[in-house]
Amino acid sequence: MSPPPCQPSQTGCLLSVPPENGEIQLYVIQREHIQAEERCLLIDINNTESIMNSEEEFYDAETGLESDDSCEVSYKDASRQTANGKVPSENGVWERRTTLPAPMFSRNDFSVWGFLKKCIGMELSKITMPIVFNEPLSFLQRITEYMEHTYLIHKACTLSDSFERMQFVAAFAVSAVASQWDRTGKPFNPLLGETYELMREEEGYRMISEQVSHHPPISAFYAESLNQDFSFHGSIYPKLKFWGKSVEAEPKGTMTLELSKHKEAYTWTNPMCCVHNVILGKLWIEQYGTMEIINHSTGDKCVLNFKPCGMFGKELHRVEGHIQDKSKKKRVVVYGKWTECVYTIEPKVYEANKKAEKKSGGDSKKHKQEPSPGGDDADEMPDVQETVTMIPGSTLLWRVAPRPANSTQMYNFTNFTMGLNELDPGMAGVIAPTDCRLRPDIRAMENGDIDTASQEKERLEEKQRAARRERAKDEAEWSTRWFQQGNNPYTGVPDWIYKGGYFDRRYSDLPDVF
Repeated sequence: MSPPPCQPSQTGCLLSVPPENGEIQLYVIQREHIQAEERCLLIDINNTESIMNSEEEFYDAETGLESDDSCEVSYKDASRQTANGKVPSENGVWERRTTLPAPMFSRNDFSVWGFLKKCIGMELSKITMPIVFNEPLSFLQRITEYMEHTYLIHKACTLSDSFERMQFVAAFAVSAVASQWDRTGKPFNPLLGETYELMREEEGYRMISEQVSHHPPISAFYAESLNQDFSFHGSIYPKLKFWGKSVEAEPKGTMTLELSKHKEAYTWTNPMCCVHNVILGKLWIEQYGTMEIINHSTGDKCVLNFKPCGMFGKELHRVEGHIQDKSKKKRVVVYGKWTECVYTIEPKVYEANKKAEKKSGGDSKKHKQEPSPGGDDADEMPDVQETVTMIPGSTLLWRVAPRPANSTQMYNFTNFTMGLNELDPGMAGVIAPTDCRLRPDIRAMENGDIDTASQEKERLEEKQRAARRERAKDEAEWSTRWFQQGNNPYTGVPDWIYKGGYFDRRYSDLPDVF
């Protein structure tokens, strides 16, 4: 039988009546919905200062190449081949999986509006979100998706011309956000002290990340090539806000890429991300804003404009910009879509093509969209063609790989993402006990056990609150293990610097996170 109806203030009503097996997932969703409404009511009553001082600290809140193949760099020398041809890695995974243990569950039975209507204008990192919003990954694993197209960095390392290197760095910076397309599930916010490592010997790099702060929530990461060609590091403070129809994410933090052979350092910040129609209609994502990639060694700069959708949708997903030298002379034009590809071309050729298009009226024709049946209730995603027309004379730097056939049933994960939470028996005793592969709530959700996932999430929240209270009682400061606060050596802004030592595999005195 179904749980009896009750008002939002009667949480115990649902908790006191266990559901039958066939109704357990709906029961969990209903229970979380009511508990979330109560939390929003309490937040609505209190002022902003009380929200900021709340004990709640569990935050829910991407040369001249002719083809894609010529971009790839072989790293067989960085792997250990066995007789059967498989490539083992240090953390024990022999072959990466291509699917998840269970498909994602339906969110149709959950009223998003019932939860979010009381949170308009608030920063969502201060609100505990129901598990129905999540995907089975930690935000630390989501950060690791930046490395999906690391071959672009390897290619940049091989080039002798600084402007050619900048082109591939720019392609990498764009490709790093490509996995966000259609990813409407929210990753789990990491627990304080949580870590994640990724070893990709056959691709020539390794990476470590750590949740270094909860107020505000900050994730720090450090990746390096196995032959010391490059390091890529930064810290991210994701700020989420709900604006009625959409959720806006501002990924505050600086990305730094160092190419040691060329003694170069590049820095940039990622664009804004917006999820539309969180209340009504089909969810869709856009990224917008200006990304400036600075070569601090030469003074060269790449300015990329991630264009907003606009009224007619013509600019949806488009990226356009240029590379300039230290005297601000345009040397290369960059164009494409962050969901699809990146091209470069000479500025004169690009401008001539634009003039020809304008004269013919080919690109300036605007087709008015028909209003959706819901009127103003939904921001319908424009029906635009998901291709980029290559201008003759252009060079292709990067093209996104097709997603697996079952991606829509697997939270719209890419092939790369599908293996990030894989836990092979060979990892035992190798990865740190704080690694988010060991998080029971994420593991349960990945396995399709929503009831256990919800219970474990609640347990971890309370455990973290209790640990914080204990530190406050003892007047003890939290001490990070793998990163320390400092200033970015190139921008001077506050940053988190990798202390080193993680891959020595000495895990003494690590916190009991899970």
